[in-house]
Amino acid sequence: MKQLFIITAILFLSGCGGSSSNNEPNPDPTPQPEPEMTNEHLSGGDTSVADSSADAFSSRSNNMTDTSRIATFELGDDFFQNPWVAGSASTSSRDGLGGLFNNNACQDCHIRDGRGHAPNEGSTDFNSILFRAARTQISHAQQAQMLNSSLANVPDSAVGGQLQQAAVAGVLPEVELSVTYEERVVTFADGYQVSLRDPKWHFINLHEAQGHYFDEDTLFSARVAPPMIGLGLLALIAETDILAKQDINDSNGDGISGKANYVWSINNQDVALGRFGWKAGQPSLLEQSAGAFLNDMGLTSRLHQNESCLSHQTDCQQTPNGNGDSVNDYDYEVSDTVLDAIALYSHHLSVPQRQNAYDDDVKRGKALFITLGCQQCHTESYTTEYSAEHPELSAQKIFPYTDMLLHDMGEDLADFTRANTPGSNENLYEFLATATEWRTPPLWGLGKTKTVDPDATFLHDGRARTIMEAVLWHGGEAETSKQKVLALNASEREDLLAFLNDL
Repeated sequence: MKQLFIITAILFLSGCGGSSSNNEPNPDPTPQPEPEMTNEHLSGGDTSVADSSADAFSSRSNNMTDTSRIATFELGDDFFQNPWVAGSASTSSRDGLGGLFNNNACQDCHIRDGRGHAPNEGSTDFNSILFRAARTQISHAQQAQMLNSSLANVPDSAVGGQLQQAAVAGVLPEVELSVTYEERVVTFADGYQVSLRDPKWHFINLHEAQGHYFDEDTLFSARVAPPMIGLGLLALIAETDILAKQDINDSNGDGISGKANYVWSINNQDVALGRFGWKAGQPSLLEQSAGAFLNDMGLTSRLHQNESCLSHQTDCQQTPNGNGDSVNDYDYEVSDTVLDAIALYSHHLSVPQRQNAYDDDVKRGKALFITLGCQQCHTESYTTEYSAEHPELSAQKIFPYTDMLLHDMGEDLADFTRANTPGSNENLYEFLATATEWRTPPLWGLGKTKTVDPDATFLHDGRARTIMEAVLWHGGEAETSKQKVLALNASEREDLLAFLNDL
């Protein structure tokens, strides 16, 4: 939790409505915030939309007026929502799914463009969560490649870099997944108790019969689909603004040592600042989209022109490819037109306006948020850079509550081995990110999460059923702040949640 601009908003009644020499009452007696605070409710600046419905995360930028760009956004929306199918002679625009995949539609992971969820115990609903896999016992050369950001990690030899629990007809999925939970009770200073659920993930490797076993040194990383709102605004936060918060060696001694993740950009063939994904492993929304098409759905594009099937997965390799783009004679399954439309769509899903930003309990909650130290990672605001490609998102004062940096969140939230023991905080897992490090997630839209999808859950693996549960799982660099939270009384907890639920 990082820096927050400390601003106090005071509601006041205006006693005059222009040149009212006869002292007539203000025709609008509604309390108004001070001028410097009038935009705090516009989390996404001029792009923000006034929507508190179940569709609150599904609108385009409010200031988008260009009809051709709106048409591209709607094309991206169509391909984001509708399912892809296996290779087909009759379908030319959305075929080529798999052979191995996690889901057949983007929207089925990012439900209504919002968060996914972890399955309940006994459920087989793993539709909006996936598991990455990477080895830790790697060569010095491979470690050097990770340290210079030219290599993300070394995949597991049996399943590659991501577990695939689904497959098209005739192909054997890689795994069967299940989860059990152990409850642990956390008690506040005043005796109030919250029960947390600690997930224990279970994998059955369906390829063991063919002699393909998980590597003994493989770490697994559970990842719930994050919300899609405001991503284009995050893309335009100046790199200098992000790096200004970096303090890798905690030189100021405050216990917070955020660091940037630097990653390999396939599109630019160079190292770039990581911005997207739970470990900031992608440099742009274009590359995030192309990576999801390949790893989550088994679909090739101009950035990933080869299938992800491993050499021993012959049934996957023999799956019919999609028809690609017959007009431009592309061999890959996601045409440039579709990929670019998805990228624009991802840039312009708007953040909803806040409803109660200037209410007294919300203001008290924000003051507590600062006192607790949460702003040390969850930086309140930025002004976005100019982009000729995305003028609607340019020069916007935004309130995302993130520093975009990696932080050590402690052993409880670490990536894990097959024995469900946490990975070492020294093991590189995704470029420069270790097993215990996670990018600070933006908090905007937090309070509308359950409105968009009542089943949505919180944190990277969806273990938290409520916002307070998510807070209480914080450890590592956030341990001090969590201990302060545990000292709050009932009214203070209510105020803090009023603020978080209004974001």
